[in-house]
Amino acid sequence: MAITLYDFELSGNCYKLRLLMSILGVRYDIIPVDFYPGRQHKSDWFLKLNPLGQLPVLVDDGLVLRDSGAILAYLARKYDPTGLWFPTEPAQLSEVLQWHAFADDITATASAARLALGMFYDFDLAKAQAGAHRLFRLMDEHLWFGEREGRDWLCASQHPTTADIACFPYVMLSEEGNISRMDYPAIRRWSDRVRRIPGFTVMSGIFPAGRAAAE
Repeated sequence: MAITLYDFELSGNCYKLRLLMSILGVRYDIIPVDFYPGRQHKSDWFLKLNPLGQLPVLVDDGLVLRDSGAILAYLARKYDPTGLWFPTEPAQLSEVLQWHAFADDITATASAARLALGMFYDFDLAKAQAGAHRLFRLMDEHLWFGEREGRDWLCASQHPTTADIACFPYVMLSEEGNISRMDYPAIRRWSDRVRRIPGFTVMSGIFPAGRAAAE
């Protein structure tokens, strides 16, 4: 069995998969895709894998998967023997899926601001930044109340889930879109907890908790 990730190193959505596979100890191969400036994700060969022309794409023993949230669910159900990263109890499952959708909104705002500034995409920067701050306020309040109840993670489970992995990258990369996290202390505490999960791996702009504390 061989897993192949079609990957762009600076993509937060690709990083989500690298992060979960590192935590779960899943081995995989990488095929780099030059998202910027090469735009290989719009090339004919890539569109045969994903007609939407989007990263990431993961191939597991011939099965072609797209959409980072769906792939996180797949990896957790197949490769996490504890079943804790993607629970199937209906109430817990629905909570995780709601945060997967929330992560998509973070991508549409915080990531869009990052793309506008760093890769010159034609997005409305002010609108993307304002949208990200709205989401961060909601997330920070949710985490703050959760901490009062003894909850460390986005979902009610005492164990982190794919919800945390889905939301983490573009929150952490938000400064690259000139979106400060200074007003969101609960988010900062949560991000430190994520960065202390055994198996945590880095990407450009995201470091382990101890190293980040020195910044």
